[in-house]
Amino acid sequence: MTTFLTRRAALLAAATCAATIGLAAIAEAQTSIKIGYAISRTGPNTGGAAVTTIPNYELWVKEVNAAGGIKLGDKRVPIEVVQYDDRSNAEEAVRALERLINQDKVDFILPPWGTGLNLAVGPTLNREGYPHLAATAVTDRAPELAKRWPNSFWLLGTSADAAKSLVELLNKLRDEKKIGDTVAMVSIADGFGIDLSGAARPALTNAKFKLAYDKTYPIGTQDLAPIVNEIKALNPDVFIAFSYPPDTLALTEQSRIAGLNPKVFYTGVGTAFPLYKQKFGKNTEGVMGIGGWSGDSPAIKDYLARHKASAANGAEPDRWASAVTYASLQMLQQAIERVGKVDRAAVIKDLQTGSFDTVIGKVKLENNMPTRYWWVGQWQDGEFYGIAPAGNEGARKAIVPKPAWVAP
Repeated sequence: MTTFLTRRAALLAAATCAATIGLAAIAEAQTSIKIGYAISRTGPNTGGAAVTTIPNYELWVKEVNAAGGIKLGDKRVPIEVVQYDDRSNAEEAVRALERLINQDKVDFILPPWGTGLNLAVGPTLNREGYPHLAATAVTDRAPELAKRWPNSFWLLGTSADAAKSLVELLNKLRDEKKIGDTVAMVSIADGFGIDLSGAARPALTNAKFKLAYDKTYPIGTQDLAPIVNEIKALNPDVFIAFSYPPDTLALTEQSRIAGLNPKVFYTGVGTAFPLYKQKFGKNTEGVMGIGGWSGDSPAIKDYLARHKASAANGAEPDRWASAVTYASLQMLQQAIERVGKVDRAAVIKDLQTGSFDTVIGKVKLENNMPTRYWWVGQWQDGEFYGIAPAGNEGARKAIVPKPAWVAP
C-alpha cells in the first residue's frame, strides 16, 4: 500500500510539474498577442468611433506596450494590432471580423462602435469563441444575448434601465413642480434609437406623461429643422432625442436657431462628447444627455489627463462610454494575465466570474453585465456630470429649467 501511494504521489507530482512546464512553454512560445478590430473610420458612425473607441484602443495599446506588454506567466509580450475599416456597415464589419479570424489569426478581437454593429458581429464572435466586450451598445436584448452568447458582455446596459432612470428623474422634477407633463420625443431609426424609444414610450405613458410628439428619422438625415419647428409649435416641457452624434449636434443647433428651449433638453449619443462643448460653449449649460461619469473621481481625472496626453491634438474622451471602453480593455488584460496564456475560453470564464480594478471603479459582472450605470448626465459649469441614477457615487443635482439659449 505504501509503495502504491508513493508511486501515485510521484506520478501526481510529475503531472503537476509537466503542467507547470507546459504552461511556461506556452507562455515562452508566445512572442506577442495579436489583437484585431474593425472600426468605423468612414461612414455615419465615424464621429462616435473617432471619439469613444479609437482613441481608447490606441491609448491602451500604447500604455500596455510601454509597460512591456501583457504578462503571460513570467514574461510580458507586446500587443500586435491588425485593424480594418468597417465603413459603418454591418456586412462589412462581419466580413472584416471573419478576415481577422481566418486570415490574420488574431488572438483576441475588440468590438466595433455602436449598438447596431455590435449586434451584427455578435453571432460571429460567439461561433468562433472570442470574448465580446460590447462597451458601446445599449439594448434591451442584452440579458437574452448574454445567455445565448455567453462570450458576450454588455457593458452599457439595457434600454429599459435607461428609460426607467430618465423617467424617474422626470417624475422627481415634476413632483418638485419644476416641469409639467408634456414630452416631445424623436429617435434615430437604428438599433439604438429603436430600442431606447421603444423602452421610453411605455415608461412615459405609465408615469402619466403626455407624449405630444413621437417620431423617428432615418440614419444620415441631413435636415432636422422641420422636426424641430414642429416640436417648437407644441411648446413641450421636455424634449428627448435618442440620437447619434451627427443628429445630436444638428438637433441642438436647430433648437437654438428656432428658439426651442424646453425646461428639460435631453439628447443622445454625442451630448457627452468634448466636441459638443467645443461647438456650443455656454449653450451646453443645463443640457442633459445619455451617460455621464463621476467627474470628481481621482481615477477619472487621471484617465482624462492620460487620454489628452495620448490622443491626437490633445482630444478629450467623451463623458460616458469612453471610460467604459477603457475599463473593458483593463478587464480583458487582467483576465488574460490571470489565465496566463492565450486561452479564449478561460479568459471568457474569468470575465464572467472575476473582479476587475478599472478607471470606473471595481467591476464585477452579474450575468455578463455590470450592476451600476450612468444613464443621465448634464453639462454643468463646463463639465458633463452624471445626475442619474441619483444613488450613484458622485451624482450631482439636476439644474432645471435649462438656461435659455444665448447668441453664439
